[in-house]
Amino acid sequence: MYKINIVLHEPEIPQNTGNIARTCAAMGASLHIIKPMGFEIDDKKLKRAGLDYWDKLNITYYESIEHFFSAIPDAEANSFFFTTKAPRSYTDVKDYPDNVYIFFGKESKGLPEDLLYSHKSQCVRIPMRDTIRSLNLSNSVAIAVYEILRQKNFEGLLEEGRLTTKDW
Repeated sequence: MYKINIVLHEPEIPQNTGNIARTCAAMGASLHIIKPMGFEIDDKKLKRAGLDYWDKLNITYYESIEHFFSAIPDAEANSFFFTTKAPRSYTDVKDYPDNVYIFFGKESKGLPEDLLYSHKSQCVRIPMRDTIRSLNLSNSVAIAVYEILRQKNFEGLLEEGRLTTKDW
């Protein structure tokens, strides 16, 4: 069984983190947050964006990137770093590992360049027009997670819905 781990490095906007938490809950992904954050975890905007899914979320906090990698030593080999600075697309990865860690940086600056440089072969980007600085963080996470889920044939997820009053 595969596992998706979303790693947010120093997130700044509570609504984005709340939306990402909701995505994690819906997909069964784990959320890892590397501090400092630009908000308090009890922020009303964060709670509202995540709605009532906080009890369905596996979330862990780390004091620094070094703390993260020391707490999860095998994460480094199974990591992909999403950045607008990468030379290749996230779709170029044809088989994301079963216990994948996908990293996203803070909204204002992205991931630290020294982290990217030390993991050059694991850096990927979401293609976009060259006149746009970046996509919204929570949208980027959703794009990445759904590519991984697609590659895993959406295993373990409900793929068909039901009408409430009539059958299809």
